[in-house]
Amino acid sequence: MAAQNHSAVTEFVLGVLTSRPELQRPLFLLFLAIYSVTVVGNLGMFTLIWLSAQLHTPMYYFLSNMSLIDLCFSSIITPKMLVNFVSEKNVISYAGCMSQLSVFFVFVIAECYMLTVMAYDRYVAICRPLLYNVIMSHQVCSLLVAVVYAIRLIDSTIGTVLMIKLSYCELISHYFCDIVPLMKLSCSSTYDVEMTLFCGAGFNPVVTSLIVLVSYAFILSSILHISTTEGRSKAFSTCSSHLAAVGLPYGSSAFMYLKPSTANSLAWENVASVFYTTVIPLLNPLIYSLRNKEVKAAVQRTLRRKVFLS
Repeated sequence: MAAQNHSAVTEFVLGVLTSRPELQRPLFLLFLAIYSVTVVGNLGMFTLIWLSAQLHTPMYYFLSNMSLIDLCFSSIITPKMLVNFVSEKNVISYAGCMSQLSVFFVFVIAECYMLTVMAYDRYVAICRPLLYNVIMSHQVCSLLVAVVYAIRLIDSTIGTVLMIKLSYCELISHYFCDIVPLMKLSCSSTYDVEMTLFCGAGFNPVVTSLIVLVSYAFILSSILHISTTEGRSKAFSTCSSHLAAVGLPYGSSAFMYLKPSTANSLAWENVASVFYTTVIPLLNPLIYSLRNKEVKAAVQRTLRRKVFLS
């Protein structure tokens, strides 16, 4: 959609995942099923943690916030993508695009920092077990979550304001309003946005991943000093789920934003983006529930209580 400046742009035409019409309906059904399971899984995890007194611990407090982030993260992308599968014209308004970009910023950044907070929690639990209740008090946990939300709002506001200042004169080749596709279609200078993105992309993932790596280096060292096999196994089991949850988003986001451009890079960008925005929010509640005995026990207690009350 041609325009001389951003004030003339009223809507963007979004790209599609596939240009083959016969795949539109099967993909719609596939992503509808994925989104439904994502909503049920994350909302169920969030509700279970808040209803079960046995799960009122710092680790599950952070996990409940992670489930909320995943739920919101998926909900800002997938519903619009589902509509595009059954619509003749895939359009999004200028205001809607900037809103989607802003909220996307919020939850991408929040996920990085929440995973970091969860790594710190596991470090304290394994390396400083006698001081765990003191260090990870209710006030400290609330403060850490508040800092995560504050950082995400500040970064999101800065990024969105810079993107609004740009002029746009082409179509979006992506299926949602992401920062890199939007910069590619800008017909004005993107220097400020690129520098801000470079600093943010350098600071947020590097700092958070460094904290995660250092935390788990200390955790691994502590685990190896545990004398009993049972103790080491229990310690590993409490961290394996979080390690899997950390590796998935960092790996897919690194592939999206750090890989070199190639002729077929757009197709691979779409694949990585779908995995990051749609599949990971589905996998996180499954990872934590299927590998966690406490969550399984809480589900059983909740179901028995409901059956008893009915």
